[in-house]
Amino acid sequence: MMNPFKTKKGLGRGLSSLIGDVDSKPVKNKISISSIVRNKFQPRKNFDKEKMDELTNSIRERGIIQPIIVRKSSNQIDKFEIIAGERRWQAAQNAGLHEVPVFEIDADNLKSLEFAIVENVQRSDLNPIEEAKGYKKLIDEFNYDQNNVSKFIGKSRAHVTNCLRLLSLPDEVILLIEENKISQGHAKVLVGLDNAHFLAKKIIEKKLSVRQAESLVRSLRNYKDKNKTIKNPNLSSLENSIEEKTGIKVFIRNKKNNSGQVTFEYKDLDQLNRLIAVIKANY
Repeated sequence: MMNPFKTKKGLGRGLSSLIGDVDSKPVKNKISISSIVRNKFQPRKNFDKEKMDELTNSIRERGIIQPIIVRKSSNQIDKFEIIAGERRWQAAQNAGLHEVPVFEIDADNLKSLEFAIVENVQRSDLNPIEEAKGYKKLIDEFNYDQNNVSKFIGKSRAHVTNCLRLLSLPDEVILLIEENKISQGHAKVLVGLDNAHFLAKKIIEKKLSVRQAESLVRSLRNYKDKNKTIKNPNLSSLENSIEEKTGIKVFIRNKKNNSGQVTFEYKDLDQLNRLIAVIKANY
């Protein structure tokens, strides 16, 4: 009989491998769907509605073929926590089922997280931010390093590193990735940029491909480098003096013909009013 937990080749450790690491109990015929709670370590927060509807219809017609993997809940009596199979559990509820087949195992928190990550990494539609957060949890809470994560999931160290780097992006950009408004390829281009959110909006507005986004970032960097000049130390001293008196950031740009610009950068109306008061009091 085919192993219902057999996974794709190439993944570092599949579900069947992980099951072999823990004590398992016979498949229960069925348990009440209300006695099951979601995995607190589940990295996936969003499920594709169209695919969930398809799974719901399939379960309504054929039932659940692959049992849901569970463990006894550590803080809720008579409850079972999902280790793998949350989509099936949610779809079963949508389909109106009252009972579902389960496969009970003894697993600690680390094993629970490992199961959840393996199951989700196998799915091509896993959100890269959710994937990165799963890896980060392994590193932060269970003392994995990037090499261990790489071996565990069967993907390159570079893949793990690139995933984790996405978490350094501004929250606004992370939200755009989670909402599938920009791809992981686009996001990689934006890592480390001060104006990442601005560029992300441009990518969406102009419907840029990853290659076009790379070209845009490259051209902006070249323009910035071209216009970068060594500031006159006297101007820097003057900027600092004005900032001390006004409490507001100031930029002085002097051109070769000694014309130029003085720019004040205020954060709120209070700073603007203070600047106006200083100008009125002195001029």
